[in-house]
Amino acid sequence: MIKRLLILLVCFAAGAGLAARAERPEPVPARASFDGFPMQIAGWRGAPQPPLEANILAVLGVDDYLTRVYFAPDRSAVGLYIGYYGSQRQGDTMHSPLNCLPGAGWEPLSKTTLPVSIGGDASAPASQIVINRYVIQKGLDRQLVLYWYQSHGRVVASEYWGKYYLIRDAMRMNRTDGALVRVIAPIDGNDGEPNAEGTAVRFVKAMFPLLGSYLPV
Repeated sequence: MIKRLLILLVCFAAGAGLAARAERPEPVPARASFDGFPMQIAGWRGAPQPPLEANILAVLGVDDYLTRVYFAPDRSAVGLYIGYYGSQRQGDTMHSPLNCLPGAGWEPLSKTTLPVSIGGDASAPASQIVINRYVIQKGLDRQLVLYWYQSHGRVVASEYWGKYYLIRDAMRMNRTDGALVRVIAPIDGNDGEPNAEGTAVRFVKAMFPLLGSYLPV
């Protein structure tokens, strides 16, 4: 609680400086459109989903987004959503799944963080990211949700730290671009949660190295 209050105080204090610089034109970093995001990822086969409805897009305020289902050779599947914001100065800020999913009727059952090792080979050691792990339920259906915020090469799980870095980057770099990345796996049966986590983590490991071209550093 104290850590959260300190972060909020820093954000409020920085707000004055951010407002003073709000008139500066924000640079538009070069990035690839999600239209070119691979449909095949290390054995996973992608299938596009219907476009989001106009009223949903209006609420989200994204500048570019991706929504697909990816299938593994063993027929397990995950849903991938990435929402990219070129600027968050005009009120179009990232919407936390903690708010959106309950609004769609999903009841939260648990929320923790999860460390995931990314990459690693003979030429470079693996790096570790920490992401959110969220179990939700609607009726008899349960799902495992992994999500994080990503901007300028930084992965953040905490909503509070995400706001802090948003203000800090706006003041230091004059940039507020960023993205929400979310991976969902269905939970089948009483023992399905570990399997769902394993499936989702395998996909995150395969997909994460591709994000660099679409989420500017």
